Formats: sequence, structure tokens, C-alpha cells
Amino acid sequence: MSAMSQRTDSVFVSSLGKGDTLHQQVLAAFPLCGISEEDLIQNPQFCKLLATLSQHVDRAGLTQHLRRDREKAERELHAQRLCWLHVESDLRVLREIVQENRFSKASSAQTAEDKFCSTLEQCLMVAQCVKQMDVSSYSSEDHSGVLGLTAERVQRQMPPEQELLEMKQRLPSELLQHLKKKAVSILTYYQPEWENESEGLRSVKLSKLPELLDAEQKRAKSLTEKNRENKTLLQRQTHAQLSELLKCMNILQRLVLDLRLKAQKDLDRKKIEYFQAKCETGLQKIRAEMLEVQLDTYTRDKIAAHKKITEKLKAELKSSELDKQTQESKLTSFQIYGQDFEALAEEYSRLRREIATKSWALKEFSA
Repeated sequence: MSAMSQRTDSVFVSSLGKGDTLHQQVLAAFPLCGISEEDLIQNPQFCKLLATLSQHVDRAGLTQHLRRDREKAERELHAQRLCWLHVESDLRVLREIVQENRFSKASSAQTAEDKFCSTLEQCLMVAQCVKQMDVSSYSSEDHSGVLGLTAERVQRQMPPEQELLEMKQRLPSELLQHLKKKAVSILTYYQPEWENESEGLRSVKLSKLPELLDAEQKRAKSLTEKNRENKTLLQRQTHAQLSELLKCMNILQRLVLDLRLKAQKDLDRKKIEYFQAKCETGLQKIRAEMLEVQLDTYTRDKIAAHKKITEKLKAELKSSELDKQTQESKLTSFQIYGQDFEALAEEYSRLRREIATKSWALKEFSA
């Protein structure tokens, strides 16, 4: 059984088409379904099911039997609508005749035209009232309208039989004349250059007006169908483009992330080098400031020591000078002593050398 089904599927696929041809046929058979060719590729069994189903349903999803029933109902509806349109168009044309006569009436004297229009207006009003009462002639129930009015009572308001007969005799010609005027208006709308044509030529061209309107209607339907197909194709292309854009966005995100990581690595390395250089500069500045402080401290200590030594030497020089004065006074006082003078002279010489040495040292420290 399974072998037979597989053989049937293979035969069916080969009959429909292979590869992309089958996918395109399925997409064309079901344009209203939100499926893409990628979905059909990923689900081959579902694609076969749709291909088989396309042999039994149309593009709208209807079977042959339902489509025939729908077409029959559409024909009946079209006939009913056409009948209603005939009646409705006649009523509207008659109302237009009455309104045109009412607005174009210049005198109060009643003419044959006014009498025709008043009779027509009265008939239309009675017909509208009967229609609004919605009385069915096929029902045997007793209908009582507003204020107890019935259709028979409303129809008593019709004009006299003679006036009604005259209005009916004149109505076809008036209706034809009015329709001809409207046809001329439509013709001049579609072909403005025909407005100044002669009456005979205009009548000939009026006979072609139905063909012109039919051609315009067919062209409008063709454009509508083409727009619908273009809309479906646009939706399918938009879906495909969005899918491609999402893929491209994912690729771009991965590329941006990779490039960001590489750039972040280089940026971190440059930041490290910058901070290292900044720290080195700061350390050099700190070292310079510390060296300057140490130099200032050393200079101050040296000046203080030099000052201390200078003061000490000055004190010693002063003491030596006092000793010199003392020895000179002793030398002067002891010159009378004879032999002892040589010892005093040697002592004096020693003191002089000591004074000279200390004076030199004092000068060196003072320089």
C-alpha cells in the first residue's frame, strides 16, 4: 500500500513539475495563503498535499461543486440586481424630471408641462408611501400601517384616471428625451470634443456609447484584477525581502560584534600604553619634586653648617686675637727678661701661624 502511494506521489509530482516548477505552481494555485517557497522546500510532504489539493479547488479554495453553486447564485443575484437597477434607475430619472420642472418653473400659470409633472410627482409619492409601508400582496395577514393606513387607502390618492392616462401616454417620450440628454452629458464627459458636433453625428456616436462604457468597465476590471495580482506578488516579494533583510541584519550584527571585539582589543592596548605613559610622566614629576625638595633641604643644611662653622671660626679667631694681644703684651713686658725672650718669641710665632691658618679657613668657608 505504501509502495503504491509512493508511486502515485512520484507520478503526480512528475506530472505537475519538478523542483522549483512545482513550488511555483503551488504558490500560484494558493495565492491567498501566507506561505513562501522556503516553507515548501522545508516541508515537501505538505507541498505534495497542496499540489494534490490544487487539482480539486480553485484559487479561492472552493471545490468544483461549490464553485458552480456560487456561480449560479451569482447569476441569479445579478439578474435580480439588474431588475432592481432598471426599476431604480427609472424612478431616479422620473424624480429628476420632476425636480428639473420644479426648479425651472418661472410663472404661476399651470401649463401642460406642469400638469404632467404634478401628476407624475403625485404618482411617485403614492408609490413611495406604499413601498415604505412594506405591504406584501402575497400575505393574507391584515397589515395596519401608521395611523391605521393601508395600501389600498394610500392608493386612493392617485390622480384621476384621465390625468393618469395622459401622463402614461406622454411618459415614454419624456423619459426618452431625458435619457438622451443624460447620454449626451455622459458622452461629452468621456469625449469633450464631441460637444459641438451636429445632432445627427451626435446621435450616431450615442449609439456607440454602450460599447465605450463597456470597454471602460472591462478596462477597469482588468486593472483591478491586475492590481490584485500585483498586490499578491508585492506581498510575496515583501515577505521574501524581509526574510533576506533579517538574514543580512544577523550577518551584520555578527560582523559588528567581531569587529568591535578586535577594535576593543586595540583600544584597550592603546589605553594601557596611554596610562603607562601618563604614570611614567607622573612618577618623573614626583621624582623631580622630591629631588628638588631634597636639594633644597641639602642646601639649607649646608648653609646652616657653613654658618655654624663660620661662627665657630670667628669665635676661635677672636680668641686667637685675644691670645695674640695677651702674648704681645707679655712679649713687651718680658723683653726685659733677657734669655726668656726667645721662648716667648717662639710661642708668639706659633700663635701667629695658628691665627693665619684659621683666617684662611674662615675665608674659604666664607667664599
